[in-house]
Amino acid sequence: MATVYPRDHATLAGEPFALQEYYASCHANGSLTLLFLPISRHSQNVLHSPAHAASISIWSDRPAASRPRVSLIGNVTVFSVLSDTPDLANIQACYIAHHPDARWWLPGPREPHVAYWARFDPHTVYFVGGFGDEHYIGYIPLEMYQTARPDVGGLSVAGRVLLDQQRSMQ
Repeated sequence: MATVYPRDHATLAGEPFALQEYYASCHANGSLTLLFLPISRHSQNVLHSPAHAASISIWSDRPAASRPRVSLIGNVTVFSVLSDTPDLANIQACYIAHHPDARWWLPGPREPHVAYWARFDPHTVYFVGGFGDEHYIGYIPLEMYQTARPDVGGLSVAGRVLLDQQRSMQ
């Protein structure tokens, strides 16, 4: 995930900040579920951003120049009241299925830190199909990303977008 330090930060105002963050693809439209901990630097940056902006990089399998990858640019909706989280039981089950170790940090009365559920909604999708002139590199229509079929042959989000993009060009 990448965010930007807020304008009022003492030493890093406007600077980018990037670290790998847990996410889970728990929504049919390609939005991602996040475990939002206000103690984290990303969460603080998102909360101080007028648009709650962030970017998340997704790749198939492990990163390599020859493998497809996607950068999702969008905003984060934080559900600060647990009962206001849409489809709470399914979101929690989906997230834990992807990240079993996160069960210790789930929102609720027993977490070691304050935690909330959040949804990352992409508005822009940038796709890199691989290395060289054989692969598509560029923006993907948001509708194509949102309608990519989930879990086709065990492919990641990047793989699903690539498969759908290739099929649409045939």
